[in-house]
Amino acid sequence: MVNPRRRKQQPVTIHDGRTHLVALCRGFLDGLPVFGYGEAPATLLTRSQLRAAELRPGGADPVALLVFRHFKPYARETVAELFSVELAAPVRGSATQRRARVQAALRARRICRTCGEDVGYYVPTSTRQCWTCEGAELADPNPMTELATEVAA
Repeated sequence: MVNPRRRKQQPVTIHDGRTHLVALCRGFLDGLPVFGYGEAPATLLTRSQLRAAELRPGGADPVALLVFRHFKPYARETVAELFSVELAAPVRGSATQRRARVQAALRARRICRTCGEDVGYYVPTSTRQCWTCEGAELADPNPMTELATEVAA
């Protein structure tokens, strides 16, 4: 590993699930080794790099930290968590699968529980009925009155 600025570095062993990596780090912060830009091992990735590789941390804690400086004067130093590729899990379904699940859930909100039709708008969550079925139910609140008039006739 190249040390162009001759920074003080110390060896650290990182267990990434399957293997133990030995790398040179700048020090420790909150018990995690700190790496500079371009100094971290290739098997440690940030959240955005994991997302680009269609992975997610999967509940694993970060194994190291990445510290880098910005060109912008108001953002002096940024600390990013590094996660192991070995411990990462694949993302849950592709974007098209997630979109299809959301569309199915939204379609279910448009179906009236009384008539069973897709009414084209979200039915109220309090009644789960379309306006037509809800209006018909309000017009005759007691269904026994119709039954009583048929029996009497």
